[in-house]
Amino acid sequence: MAIPGPVLLVGEDQRIMTANDAASETLGPNLAGQSVYAIIRQPDATRAFEAIRDANTSGTEARFIQTTPTGETIFRMVLRKLQPKSGARVTLATFVDISHIEEAEQMRRDFVANVSHELRSPLTVLGGFIETLQTAARDDVEARLRFLDIMAKEAQRMNRIVDDLLSLSNVEANEKVRPRDLIDLSDVIGSTIAALRPQIENNQIRLNYDPATSSHVIRGERDQLIQVFRNLIENAVKYGGSGGTVTIRTREHARMPGFSGPVVIVDVVDTGDGIDSVHLPRLTERFYRVDTHRSREKGGTGLGLAIVKHILNRHRARLSIQSSKGVGSTFSVQLPKDT
Repeated sequence: MAIPGPVLLVGEDQRIMTANDAASETLGPNLAGQSVYAIIRQPDATRAFEAIRDANTSGTEARFIQTTPTGETIFRMVLRKLQPKSGARVTLATFVDISHIEEAEQMRRDFVANVSHELRSPLTVLGGFIETLQTAARDDVEARLRFLDIMAKEAQRMNRIVDDLLSLSNVEANEKVRPRDLIDLSDVIGSTIAALRPQIENNQIRLNYDPATSSHVIRGERDQLIQVFRNLIENAVKYGGSGGTVTIRTREHARMPGFSGPVVIVDVVDTGDGIDSVHLPRLTERFYRVDTHRSREKGGTGLGLAIVKHILNRHRARLSIQSSKGVGSTFSVQLPKDT
């Protein structure tokens, strides 16, 4: 059968008459002649075969999950009765891979749950203080000023979350459209450092950065690249520890795996507490935080590195992270150089 997905023809005796190559790869070799119940052992799937055999129905469907050492593949198994010229009734079983649909739906559910959780916390705080100000603290000037200050901070936090959500949505909408403008990375990094200078000085951070003597020109969108390096440098300043050092290095490689030409690498290195290796693969997930309390204290939304990842995807670039507890972290951005 020249059908890409797994397909089985099952006779009235519930034995497999024939199977295509995709079915053999998915369900195992030598399927012809075997009972379909010996191959399809999951309750929902076997009930579907029983229903189409016993009931007066021309078709039904069920979920079928194939487990392998590398993970699970979820299929929608569709059964249809056929009436060949010979008169014997057979069942056509087709398997459609819906893993990507299930994964997208789970991501949507997780995203809604995360956004709800992130907004519920400041809303609860605001609601509690508003109620207190309306009752017990109505005439307490000192308490009122203290509560209003906390309420302002919680409102700012919600604004940051909404701003980052909108930014993430905009980045994702244009992720497949590669930028065409020619950008000098030295200018981008210099502008980012200038904007963050007050924060760097307030945290008593020693910044090591020598602007490149030669230009590193890439194709990119300037505002988005500033957003990338602002996020990375700001994180290094926040989590590098007061009085620490942040180093920014720019270098080139003639060839790297995954790139067709020269690559510009920008390292943002801090001397902070470092990150346990178990967290590194998940740092660019939405709302993922290593230390939730500390991140919120410092104004983090949990979306910054997710935005960085999607911007770099649009620029056909990569982010790699190296970190050791007690030593510090290095965030490396690898961008294709314009040639």
